[in-house]
Amino acid sequence: MADSITEKRVVISPDKQHLAESVAARFVSRVEKQVADGLTVHICLTGGSMGGAVLEAAARDPRTPAIDWSGVHFWWGDERFVPRDSDDRNEKQARVAMLDALDIPAENIHAVAASDGSLDLDGAATAYADELAQFAPADRTDGGAWPAFDICFLGVGPDAHIASLFPDRPEIQITDRATVPVRDSPKPPPERVSLTRPVINSSTRVWMVLAGADKASALGLALAGASYASVPAAGAKGRRRTVLFVDEAAADQVPPQLIDQEY
Repeated sequence: MADSITEKRVVISPDKQHLAESVAARFVSRVEKQVADGLTVHICLTGGSMGGAVLEAAARDPRTPAIDWSGVHFWWGDERFVPRDSDDRNEKQARVAMLDALDIPAENIHAVAASDGSLDLDGAATAYADELAQFAPADRTDGGAWPAFDICFLGVGPDAHIASLFPDRPEIQITDRATVPVRDSPKPPPERVSLTRPVINSSTRVWMVLAGADKASALGLALAGASYASVPAAGAKGRRRTVLFVDEAAADQVPPQLIDQEY
């Protein structure tokens, strides 16, 4: 393993359940420490089966009820532009899994507008960007109009997409704004709002969580240094840490030298 703190690390769990519990424990520990240090914490969530499983495991953690969540803000890397109560909403999944059980101010949960509201898809993307800009650090030097996520969770699709940035599509190339509307998504539902790559990569930590044999090829390509345009997961990186949490089934093509046994 290279010494650089920006090197991608691969942490392997035996199965999906252990994977969710391992990531959740690290997540709760990180939030607990940041809150204890008096810091405001911004977390970017993901959807998908593993995104929900991690939050469910975090909700079960005995430390969770004791944390002061008033200084923690939750965002989403992408959202499906569907009605508010749709099961396809990443927001709904996260609320059911964990958020609704937390003692947290309602305004700390920053959801993308739903399709049954007053905004169209472009308006939803713009409104989300505007809300992100309200929490941009005053001392930021890179000009980014968005908060500094302490952790950005990402799922990875079998095609290696992250958030709603799909391979060989224009959205992955956009760098001049914080959000982008996605139409005709290769994966349903067809309309979505996604963060762009600069927002994801300005996160302190990027944690990609993926499980299953169908993710092995995507993981291998991401680690092999493939072009982010065709393999979006290859272009995701945190400023301090980039960790790929995987189960053994997904780790089939991981070179042994990239496996981190200590993180």
